[in-house]
Amino acid sequence: MVARGLNEDEPGELFADSAAVANPAAGHRARLRKRLLDGGSEALGDHEVIEFTLMGAIPRRDVKPIARTLLTRFGSLAGVLNADPAALAKHPGMGETSAAALAIIAVAARRLARQAVRDQPVLGSWQALIDYLTIDMAHLTVERVRVLYLDVRNRLILDHHVGDGSIDEAAIHPREVIRKALDLGATALILVHNHPSGSPSPSRADIQITQRIAEAGRLLGVAVHDHVIVGREGHVSLKAQGLI
Repeated sequence: MVARGLNEDEPGELFADSAAVANPAAGHRARLRKRLLDGGSEALGDHEVIEFTLMGAIPRRDVKPIARTLLTRFGSLAGVLNADPAALAKHPGMGETSAAALAIIAVAARRLARQAVRDQPVLGSWQALIDYLTIDMAHLTVERVRVLYLDVRNRLILDHHVGDGSIDEAAIHPREVIRKALDLGATALILVHNHPSGSPSPSRADIQITQRIAEAGRLLGVAVHDHVIVGREGHVSLKAQGLI
């Protein structure tokens, strides 16, 4: 008979104090819990954040080895939380329940960051915007193009996913971008895309398409505030570089 729980998620209760009697790892889990509650966001290391999350999905196993192998495979805490759920589920020792436990953290982080952007003018909360874009796009394995349409107070009207693929006129046509702004009543916009390579350095195509959209916007009264490129190594503002 195969031992239950060796390669599959098991239901269970992480926080029941009585678990200490049946689970020899309960003392370690209780210590992690206390450190988290007493010490805040920096109380746990990256592998311990993953470990603590997995404890609820895999309650009767030592999940520290799984946490460490996940970090090794995906490179960082952000890499693990943004990994494809199917890949997480197939990782040794994991399963759909534990993959979902990790994926929900990324979902919550995106929603918190998105709300921070929507609650105030974008240009007055630039770091909140960068945090949101980094959480949402830095670890994508495909290049994604988005346009953030803003009202006269620079509040977000629409975060529009234009498409996936290289940023050129086949993927994002200047006339269509500005037409949508006029349809929405937007007075400004911010272009956004990511570089799956990790480096956010703009290419010649990035610069050229930005300048074409900015020129089309000037003719019709729609300001292009910026073009932000996001990668695992950081972000670049084309406006800050004097390219708009």
